[in-house]
Amino acid sequence: MSVLLGVDKDPQPRYPFNFCQSDAIAFVMENLDFLREHVDLVHASPPCQHDSDCQRIQGREHPDLIGPTRNALEALGLPYVIENVGGAAAKLRDPAELCGAMFGLHTYRHRYFEAGGGFSFAAPGHPPHLQSTVKMGRALKPGDFYHAVGNFSNVAYVREDMGVTWMNRDGIRECIPPAYTEYIGRQFIQQHTMIGAS
Repeated sequence: MSVLLGVDKDPQPRYPFNFCQSDAIAFVMENLDFLREHVDLVHASPPCQHDSDCQRIQGREHPDLIGPTRNALEALGLPYVIENVGGAAAKLRDPAELCGAMFGLHTYRHRYFEAGGGFSFAAPGHPPHLQSTVKMGRALKPGDFYHAVGNFSNVAYVREDMGVTWMNRDGIRECIPPAYTEYIGRQFIQQHTMIGAS
């Protein structure tokens, strides 16, 4: 029986599913047997600050955890994806790029996904970016395209558009829109079903 489980080193009181507060890499290495028995696919998002433009501009130091995360997932031996920002794309293996416009969202929010452990997927067609985004600090109205960073306005609209009704502004700034994960999950289920039927 599979379980839906989130792991983060910080408390996540708004997270709506099963949650364990722990260092994610340590959690994988300490629970290999449990995960192999109860989990089908791991979706990992190492902190993106090391490869984020705004963090570099501000001169802040952050650990690069993509390699250690991959090592833990390869030791686990399950299908996985590793997600990160554009600045980390060169470190990801053959990453697929996902964009909000692919899923009808009013944000572009490009994220890159390495698939491994016997799983692979291709991104859907990437529509052209025809809508300009509202600049930070300006009023955001329903239907506007937005860049949800900093102290962006109209949190309620962004929350609804992204499908993250449980999140506050802080969570939205760093989140992966669930439409991305749903797409990846559907690709995994489709492949898993085909393998099971063969």
